[in-house]
Amino acid sequence: QVQLVESGGGSVQPGGSLRLSCEASGFRFSYSHMSWYRQAPGKEREMVAAISSNGGRTIYADSVKGRFTISRDNTKNTVYLQMNSLKPEDTAVYYCNANPREWLPVGIPGDYWGQGTQVTVSS
Repeated sequence: QVQLVESGGGSVQPGGSLRLSCEASGFRFSYSHMSWYRQAPGKEREMVAAISSNGGRTIYADSVKGRFTISRDNTKNTVYLQMNSLKPEDTAVYYCNANPREWLPVGIPGDYWGQGTQVTVSS
């Protein structure tokens, strides 16, 4: 069955860095667009970053541009989110999403979600 397993979350001080990983199985990863979403308490889930199936196209939310980088390794069925210069407002549960409908634009969420990993930025 489809599995998306996130890891790498934790607590960090403002200005710090974290690297999230999402290991996928059960579907054709290399033919799927991948995204990271986040949801803070009391807020709607929002897209943070997305990457096309071959890694050639990436998009970012304005709030994270220049600080976060999404990447993928299709040989390892894994997508990453490198987060630098973290701010308290980045505190949220981060979710990995997969969209195997490759013909849709990058950033459109698919049906596959991970369980989420908590990121807390606080001094």
